[in-house]
Amino acid sequence: MNLIRILLLAILVVYLLPALASAGLWYVRERPESWRNADWSSSGVLPKATADADAAIYVLSAATGGLKGSVASHAWIVTKGAGDRVYNRYDKVGWGTPIRRNMREADGAWYSNRPNVVVAITGAEAARLIPQVEAAIQSYPYATPGAYRIWPGPNSNTFVAHVLRTVPDLGAVLPPDAVGRDYLPEGKLFSIDADGRDIHATLYGLVGISAGVRSGFELHFMGLVAGVDVARPALKIPAFGRLGM
Repeated sequence: MNLIRILLLAILVVYLLPALASAGLWYVRERPESWRNADWSSSGVLPKATADADAAIYVLSAATGGLKGSVASHAWIVTKGAGDRVYNRYDKVGWGTPIRRNMREADGAWYSNRPNVVVAITGAEAARLIPQVEAAIQSYPYATPGAYRIWPGPNSNTFVAHVLRTVPDLGAVLPPDAVGRDYLPEGKLFSIDADGRDIHATLYGLVGISAGVRSGFELHFMGLVAGVDVARPALKIPAFGRLGM
């Protein structure tokens, strides 16, 4: 019984208290009443796309809307080939065609929330990786209408996490509040990234563990993530994100 009590106390302290604290902060902040009156315009986070600008790949993430925005974010992918005058944005959503291309501004706010850049790659490295990113997007197994579940996945973050794992040279993982990122496609319980440097084990995104160069060490519980990043020293705090570099 003592072991069970210790486990329940750990879940309360590590996962539930941060989630409740974040929900309280979310409740008192000003936010749009619905998606209709939310701001979706360009946030100015990304440089303007011009023909003479280098090729680029970005992964962006922003808090989502409603109460779920207190614990969860939405991620998307942006690419620009060398010589292109516009960005291409890829989102996984729960309505219409699941993989949406250019549904919003490349760096548009999400439910009035300013996005953060998770990873940015430019120049020759981006030009090399864009075909791999596009192939990973095409290979996503939940790309048909109706293939979306807000929790525990597959959702928007499951899609972006699939691309990051398939193209490990992007060198990133989604932030701890990207609920759904740990749901492995096709119901897998175990996965190793394409370069073998990160491993993931999960019970359908509900309980799991990730470890490796990019993930550091993470424990997942009901879509919430706690852990430590060694390569870029930081704590990963459920609902709040990274505390550190």
